[in-house]
Amino acid sequence: MAYASLGRIVAQWGMTSRAMTIRLAELRDAQPIAAMSRDFIEAGLGWKYDSARVMRAIRDRETVAVVACDSRSGAINGFAIMEFGDERAHLVLLAVRPSHRRTGVGQGMVEWLVESARVAGIASIHLELRAANEAARRFYRAMGFYETVLVPGYYRSGEGRKEGALRMLRVLRTPGPLPAAWRPPRMEDPKR
Repeated sequence: MAYASLGRIVAQWGMTSRAMTIRLAELRDAQPIAAMSRDFIEAGLGWKYDSARVMRAIRDRETVAVVACDSRSGAINGFAIMEFGDERAHLVLLAVRPSHRRTGVGQGMVEWLVESARVAGIASIHLELRAANEAARRFYRAMGFYETVLVPGYYRSGEGRKEGALRMLRVLRTPGPLPAAWRPPRMEDPKR
């Protein structure tokens, strides 16, 4: 069972609980993030999110990269990278170490990013995943995403192998200009 709030998650498994901290990624996190992307997301496809590309994402003002760290050891057990546009965000990458899956780490990061997107006025969050990745599909469904389209041949390996992607979407609000949340009170006519 997991208890989440913006910036911190406590994940419990078995009879023990371990505190996990979700924080913004720093440049020193680029190499471990890149290795997790290579091993847990891009396996068999060729490695696109190497350390240099992850560093660019961390530096990019329109992108948020977060890591889920063990509060005691500081070990990175998960990460997510999301790009923000005017009305839509794109969850580019999300990975959790196999030893920490189904403990609330992924859920905590998604909740953190969804809340960030809401605060930023984002209307929807989009993502792609390998079409054959049933565990990820179930996870994102449980997080409020729904399937929109299957894209054959979206992913390509260095050996020419192609793999389909499933696009998913989570709507946060109706697209369009944000309604004014607050308006100054109208001044009464002093002559009345």
